[in-house]
Formats: sequence, C-alpha cells, structure tokens
Amino acid sequence: MTLVDTLAWLVDIPSETGAEGRIATAIAERLLPHFGQGVQRVGNSLIVGHRGGRPLISLYGHTDTVPAQGQGPAVVVDDRLVGLGSSDMKAGLAVMIHLLEDEAVRSAPLFDLVGVFYAAEEGPQSGNELETVFEQAAWLDESELGIIMEPTDLNLELGCQGVINAQVTFRGTSAHSARPWLGESAITKAAGWLQTMGARQPEPILVGGLEFKEVMSVTRASSGIANNIIPASFDCNVNYRFAPDKTVDQAKAQLAEALAGADEYTITDAAPAGAVAASNHHVQRLASLTGAEERPKQGWTDAARLSQRGIPAINYGPGEVAMAHKADESVPVANLEAAFEYLRQFLTEQ
Repeated sequence: MTLVDTLAWLVDIPSETGAEGRIATAIAERLLPHFGQGVQRVGNSLIVGHRGGRPLISLYGHTDTVPAQGQGPAVVVDDRLVGLGSSDMKAGLAVMIHLLEDEAVRSAPLFDLVGVFYAAEEGPQSGNELETVFEQAAWLDESELGIIMEPTDLNLELGCQGVINAQVTFRGTSAHSARPWLGESAITKAAGWLQTMGARQPEPILVGGLEFKEVMSVTRASSGIANNIIPASFDCNVNYRFAPDKTVDQAKAQLAEALAGADEYTITDAAPAGAVAASNHHVQRLASLTGAEERPKQGWTDAARLSQRGIPAINYGPGEVAMAHKADESVPVANLEAAFEYLRQFLTEQ
C-alpha cells in the first residue's frame, strides 16, 4: 500500500473513543508478519517492535477519533485526503505503520524502534490507555526520544501545556422573581467576576526559549431551576492552560488567586505540563534535518505523560492543527510523504 492507501484504510475503520478494538486488531494483523511476538496487545492498544539493546526511539499515536459529524468514506480531493481522523491523527498512524514496515528502518543499526498505538486519548484522562501501556511495558522509559505523531503541520512542537479544570460556584438566595429584593441572584453576584475573567489576556511565559500563552477560560455555565425563581446558585467550569515552568501544585495556587471571588470551587481534573526537550541531541538532529520550525505546544498532549516518566518528548506529525475535530477534516497528501521521508532519514542516517 502507498501512504495514501494506508491512511484511507485507517480512516475507513471507525474508531471513535471507546470503540478502538477493530482498528487495533487490523493494525496488529498487518504488522504481525514483520514482528511476530514483537506485537503486544494491551487492551485496545498495541506495542510493536523489539528491544535489542540499541538506543531506543519510540513513536506514539492514538487510534481513536472524536465522534463522527456525518463524514463519509475517505476520499482524495485536490491533493488532500478527506475523512474523520485524517489529520488527528490517522495521518500520523499511517506514517508510523510505514516506518515500522520499512526494511531499511528495521535493519538500520542506529536505533531500536518501537511504535505504540494507543486507545482513548480523545476521552477523559482516566481512560487513556497509554498509562496502562506504560504499566505493562516499563522498559519504554528507556526511550532516548518519544515522538508523538499529533498534528503539527510538520513543525516540531516542544513540550505542552498543563491543564486544570475547576467547578466554580457562587451562592445566592432564592426568591420569587416578582419580588427579587427578597433574595439574591447568584448570577448577578457572579457578574463582576465573570467580567474580570472575560477581560483576562493571554500571559506569555518563556520556557526554553519558546513562548507559551497561559490562558484561563470559563467554558461552561449553568444556573436556575425555573423562569420565575431567582437562582440560588451559579456554577461554571474554568479551564486553565499553564506553561511547563509550573508544577500542577503551583498552577493550582495560581488558579486559586483567580478564583478568590467565588464562594467555593473544586478541582475536577488536572494534568501536568510536558517539559521542553530542546537540548536533547536527537531533537536537535531532527530539527536540523527537517528544517522545521520549533514551536511551543499550545495545548495538552501525551508529551506530558512521557515527561513524567523521564522520556524526552516532542510532537511531530503530518496532520494540520487547524483541521482537527472539524466536520471537513482533511490532510495534505504531501505532508504524509514529507513526514515519512524525514523520519526515515532520521532513523537510518547518522
């Protein structure tokens, strides 16, 4: 198969979060002739490759997609492959498969190469199977570089932001809406704080020479039980994206300052940031070879999970960031070839 054929094959295997069993089986069956017992299944995830004592490079790609939005089968239009998951991140999976199948890569004496195809990245943190993969294969911690094939427009995106979600509550007193002076609207009480949150500007934070933009956003809100009752509570979610210069605890302290005006709040989800591995010699060689722009990862990826395990990690893939999760998601065919050739050269040449 060509890279485009492989991507179309992957796109046409439905794999929304929670339904990755079929695609895991299909990838395993395809790679089994090349690796035999080197194909290990963990739930609906796969570890593909052999550990032979050479420096280890590990590739990571999630097999799940967001829910379908009426997309049909994969189709190539104007040198772009269109289909659900094409950019995020089945284009990266296609490149991974072709690198693992390539005889020159498998016989090159430079590295041991392992591919990790994992489930449930697009869902809640607690369900992400990459954590289970690491529990079953702790030797992956020996990786000298982990390359996460997320969409990056062929740029090198270093590190990633951490993320915290908090449920924030304002409390008032209920009353009949005809006599509002007998109560206190929780919505009105929150108005000044909401205005302050709305006026917040992104805060630039330099880490490793890269500028991350820290942001806090109110992403959900709910209040009231009837049209004729002054609401006694107002709840909202605040999403905080913080730079890799902070631990989760430091970020929680920063968030607490911003939420000081609320009556109460509860942290509902938190994930650490990913370290910037700009000084890693493999990253430097890949940057030199590709000529790719080095950028901060404005968002969260599993680079954070790798960093927590001491694995230097970067994000590099053929998908386009702007196309992720869109109904008309697509990827340039040329990006597939470029990512494959650069990584093939990186893995086979000094």
